[in-house]
Parts: sequence; structure tokens; C-alpha cells
Amino acid sequence: MCCPLFTRRRAPLPMSDAADLPYRFDVTRTTASLQDEFGDLASGTETGVEVAVAGRLMLRRVQGKLAFATLQDGSGRVQLFAPSTSTPRFDDFAASSIGDWIGVRGEVMTTRRGELSVRVDAWELLAATRRSFPDKWHGLADVDTRYRQRYVDLWVSEEARGAALDRIRTLSLTRRWLEDRGFLEVETPVFHPIPGGALARPFTTHHHALGVDLYLRIAPELYLKRLVVGGMERVFELARVFRNEGLSPRHNPEFTMLELYQAYADYTDMMGLVEELVAHLAVEVCGTTELTYDGRALDLTPPWRRAT
Repeated sequence: MCCPLFTRRRAPLPMSDAADLPYRFDVTRTTASLQDEFGDLASGTETGVEVAVAGRLMLRRVQGKLAFATLQDGSGRVQLFAPSTSTPRFDDFAASSIGDWIGVRGEVMTTRRGELSVRVDAWELLAATRRSFPDKWHGLADVDTRYRQRYVDLWVSEEARGAALDRIRTLSLTRRWLEDRGFLEVETPVFHPIPGGALARPFTTHHHALGVDLYLRIAPELYLKRLVVGGMERVFELARVFRNEGLSPRHNPEFTMLELYQAYADYTDMMGLVEELVAHLAVEVCGTTELTYDGRALDLTPPWRRAT
């Protein structure tokens, strides 16, 4: 039986169609775990291992009574192998759109060409894409669209997705590194009665219940220093800060700032701490302290050259 979403894809999606979609799908494996465990199988192997995977269709091609597709989840990609003789609703599967979310159950195998695949023994449409997805070869070329619709850029660009994951990992590693050295992560107020801690134009708002003007913080400095005065000898905050100023690829009015304070230490101690932290992050995220940025070779190995 044909899924109504396929026949009415170009029409506004009725609320009744949403009820046709499953609320959940039991995933048993990620695509990355399949590649790790079965990536070295010989051509034409049938493992007998049944799995359930879910993700987004990124590529699809139909060759007569056989369809191939590439399924991408948050960890990677795997090929789907769909013969018409065993794939339920084969015509619907063959007509699915790039960008559709589907769940697939089937056996892990390799094709005659040695491509690791999941044979489609059962499948479900989890969510239908309503707009054309950027194609494989050209990707998302419009810069404005990339900036305004980051979620699309994340799906079609491995570089963008890698950068986002590197940022997440960098923040996690920073927290762990500082906590291992006795620093306490704190949260300080985002609304300030007086803007301070840096020279920048603040965003302003008004608190109606208190009848006072407030400012989004431009830096967490003053509240962190008060915590040190209160007896917390090592504190840090990965703070979201806001500055109502210029906008460029290197200057955003909203950004994350790491600020930390340590009692009984001077600037030389803090310089050494920053060197060690940056070198540690470079090794953990990039695998080395010797990097290339914008055509320039950088060596982050401590100690760094002192400019003054």
C-alpha cells in the first residue's frame, strides 16, 4: 500500500499525515559501529546479523529491480541495499526523496563490489523532507543560506559538521582539564545592573517587575572576582556574552568566552596555564601542536615566545 506522504508530497502537509508517521523507532546500531565491526568483510558476505538503523537519505539510485541508497546518521554513513524481491513497498522506497528520514531493519552484508550494506528487509518513513536537498556534488553553495540555515549545512557539509563537533569536544575537554586542576565551574548572572568587565556597547532591556534597566553581560569578570573574594580560590566560567557592536565572520555580537581566576597566582602562572591548556586541546582535538591556519604554520608547543 502506497504511503500517502509520497502521493501528496508537494501539497501542504495535512495534520492527519503526521499521525501516519511513527513516534519512535528502535535503533540498535549506529552506522559508525557497523563500519568498525564489519568494515573488513570480504565481498559478497552475508553475516546473518540483523540490525536496525535510522538516519537521512543522502544518495539514492535505482537500477531496475534493485535500489541503492546512502543512509547518514550522526556518526557516519552506510549503504542500503534494496532488492525488489524482498523490500516491502519497493516502489515507495525507490521513489523516496533525498533528505527523507527513514528507519531500516535488515541484515548486515557486503555487495559483490565489497560495499558494506544493510539489506532492507523492513523500513519506515520517519519524516518526509518538504524542500529540495542540496545535491551531492555542489553542496550548499549560497553563503547566506549556510549562515542562516546551519542545520542544512551540517547535514550536507562534512567540514561544517566536523567543525561543530570539534567545538563541542573543545568545550568538554576544557572543562575536564580545569576541573582536574581544582577549578570550579560556576554560573554568574547574565543580566547586569551596570555593564562592566570590558569596554563594549551592551544590549539593554527593562525588567518590568523591578522597574529597572538591565544589560546583557559583556563579560563575567566582576562576578567571578567576587566569588574569589568569597573564598572560591579557583573558578572559571564558559560564559555566553553579548556585545552590541560590529558583525563580521570574525566578530559576532554573541559568543562564548572562557574566563578564569586563581588566588595566590600572578600573571606568569596564568600565562603558563593558558599555554598548557591550549597545547592540550590542540593535541586532543587535532592530534598535534603543529598546525596550519590561513596558510601560516603555527607551533603551539610550550613555552611560547614572549613578546614583551
